[in-house]
Amino acid sequence: MSNDGERSTQFPVPDPSEIELVPVLKALADPVRLRIVARLADGNYHPCTVDEYGIAIHKSTLSHHFKTLREAGLTSTRVRGRDYAVRLRGGDLEERFPGLIASVVGVATQRETR
Repeated sequence: MSNDGERSTQFPVPDPSEIELVPVLKALADPVRLRIVARLADGNYHPCTVDEYGIAIHKSTLSHHFKTLREAGLTSTRVRGRDYAVRLRGGDLEERFPGLIASVVGVATQRETR
C-alpha cells in the first residue's frame, strides 16, 4: 500500500518471455511513442499527462500510445486511485533484446538535440 492509503494496481503486461521483437519495433516506429520511450528511459514512473512528454496531442491519443507501448511489452502502468503512471520495462527488455532500447533511445535523443 502507498503512504496515502490508496492501493496500487498494475495493468496486465506480457510476461518477459512473451515479448516479441516485431511488436516492439512496430511500437517504436511511431515518432510520438519513440519520444515517450526516450523520456521513460530513466526507469522511473512518470505521470500519464501530455505535459510530462511535451507533445502537442490530445489526451485520448496519448492514452492510445500508452496502450500500444504496454501491449507490446515496452512499458508497465501503475494505477493509484485516479492517477496513472508509466515506466519502461528496461530490465525485461534488456534481458530479452540486449542493447536494443539503449540503441534506439540513443539515436532518438541525438535526433532531438539537432
